[in-house]
Amino acid sequence: MIKYWIKKLIYITIAINLLAVGVNMFLAPHKIAAGGLTGLAVLAESYFGWERTITVWIGQAVVIVLAFFTLGREYALNTAIGALSLPLFLGIIPRYRLIDDTMLSMIFGSALFGVAACILYHHKASSGGTAVPPLIFKKYFNLRPSIGLLAIDSVVVTLCLLVFDIDTFFFAILSNVITSIVMSQIENGMNKKKCVNIISDKFAEIAKEVAAAFGRGVTIIPTVGAYKGQETPMLMVTLEKSNYKQLIEIVNRHDEKCFMVTNIVSDVHGRGFTFESGSV
Repeated sequence: MIKYWIKKLIYITIAINLLAVGVNMFLAPHKIAAGGLTGLAVLAESYFGWERTITVWIGQAVVIVLAFFTLGREYALNTAIGALSLPLFLGIIPRYRLIDDTMLSMIFGSALFGVAACILYHHKASSGGTAVPPLIFKKYFNLRPSIGLLAIDSVVVTLCLLVFDIDTFFFAILSNVITSIVMSQIENGMNKKKCVNIISDKFAEIAKEVAAAFGRGVTIIPTVGAYKGQETPMLMVTLEKSNYKQLIEIVNRHDEKCFMVTNIVSDVHGRGFTFESGSV
């Protein structure tokens, strides 16, 4: 249990650090309020002169209470860790314009936001602020966090029109889009596998060697060819992308003229993927 929490704290700390770097070195120096509580803090600092860390501290207190009553004790605790760490890191990380070009700075800052948000969501945590409502939407409405975050942050971005010029407003919109794209790519792309359908007269030999090589079963599906009307067994095997070349070698060793169709699948659940073979 201690090891679990130590690992969780390390990942949360890394994510919060990325967020703070994104704000202090990439977005805030160019007055880009990309959304979230940090975006509101940038707006409040520019319009009212309020210190951004103080604004974040106040907002985080409200968020922790909301997380406790809607997402449960574990979510609230994880959120508290991130929520209290964010203003701390915002005060520690130097406020320095790392890149002079606004577009380039916005792209890198937004990408950091997307990576950090995915790390936090993966560990059932958040940086607080407007990152909590997407978790609530996912729990009660099964809405993807990237979509929920984009919708909520759009409200914050709209406020840019009241504080900054039109160019800054569109930079904030683009920042939100980039963050959402990065999150979606990580959410849907980190667990991609290959699903291969193989039609061959040597299906038995291929299935046996594939099962031995990769340690997982092969599905045999009866198919009927439309041209000859003959029933032919088809193998379906799902495997890691790194194993695909080895699969090709196995198939070619038995039947170089076999028919193969390969698809990329975004997620796979079941024995050998989401839990080890032999477990229950």
